[in-house]
Amino acid sequence: MILKTFGWSFAVTGVGLAAAYYFWGWQGFAVVAILSVLEISLSFDNAVVNAGILKKMNAFWQKIFLTIGILIAVFGMRLVFPVAIVAITAGVGPIEAVRLALDEPDTYTEMVTDAHPSIAAFGGMFLLMIFLTFIFQERHIQWLAWLERPLARLGKIDSFAVGVALTALLLTATTIAGQAYQHGGTHADKTDTVLLAGLAGLLTYLFVGGLSGFFEKRIEEDDERDAEAEEAARRAGRQPTAVGLAGKAAFFLFLYLEVLDASFSFDGVIGAFAITNHIFWMALGLGIGAMYVRSLTIYLVREGTLDEYRYLEHGAHYAIGALAIMLLVSIRWHLPEVVTGLFGVGLIAAAFWSSVRHNRAELKQEDSGGTADKPAVPTGV
Repeated sequence: MILKTFGWSFAVTGVGLAAAYYFWGWQGFAVVAILSVLEISLSFDNAVVNAGILKKMNAFWQKIFLTIGILIAVFGMRLVFPVAIVAITAGVGPIEAVRLALDEPDTYTEMVTDAHPSIAAFGGMFLLMIFLTFIFQERHIQWLAWLERPLARLGKIDSFAVGVALTALLLTATTIAGQAYQHGGTHADKTDTVLLAGLAGLLTYLFVGGLSGFFEKRIEEDDERDAEAEEAARRAGRQPTAVGLAGKAAFFLFLYLEVLDASFSFDGVIGAFAITNHIFWMALGLGIGAMYVRSLTIYLVREGTLDEYRYLEHGAHYAIGALAIMLLVSIRWHLPEVVTGLFGVGLIAAAFWSSVRHNRAELKQEDSGGTADKPAVPTGV
């Protein structure tokens, strides 16, 4: 089952890492490996959500999502999008950006480094909004309850996350952007650039989130109508049918999943800029990670298993928040790529270990006799 589901992912991993080592040595190998792990970790909750929705669809729409969807995710978002970011921010065409990366790496590096403040501001604000939206929501499952409970109460204030993000952007523009790091160790005033790029990142998040919310609402409305139709059919003595989910509802599910995938792909690509500016390392690392997300989605659907490790989603979002802060800080100070990558992986590992401890404690309580009046299992690391 494992080999059948993850076989293509294993093959792509082997080829991708071998290519990274062959062309760029151990440094390329290490960065591609870190990006792969980071993409898998950050997209774990995406795979869980995909599986929960995908199992409602018939075989035809599942195949559409797992074929066309993976082409969009891997080749569109992981290969084309990083080149587009560099081309736009550096002011060159995409073909020219690729040519510079291949033929004039020093010039390409200089252009990317000088464009880094706008990339970091745009990506940092987008990632920060993902983290703030998550952390300010009230949740039944809490990892660091001492922190998440008061923040959830603050999140009941309208647009509180947007206000915090705008405050962070103003502080970054007024305290960091005035001495933005440039090629050769020089510094330049990038206050206006950081403000505009940061606002663009925030607006992009609001737009993508709005689309996701729209499709999700349409799905819920279709589900409610289907449930009412099934109940009416039972009362009338007819056999209820689930054709709706294979038709219009499945189409909206597909659109919703594509928007959701795009948003998760986007934060993965933007987060990669906190680790490296090398578009080919990003394409390899994120592409490998995207293959594992696809395989994990298939595995969860086939096994009927959802989020067994309850704190992984929390760890992924804390990693996103850490990357957002490091991106904003990197506007002025250069941060080692390995440190930024391993910090996020460390948060994921801590969340995984907390989940394992919780599962063991819960199993021990069940074995010790009954669950009716058992004490709550403590959360946190």
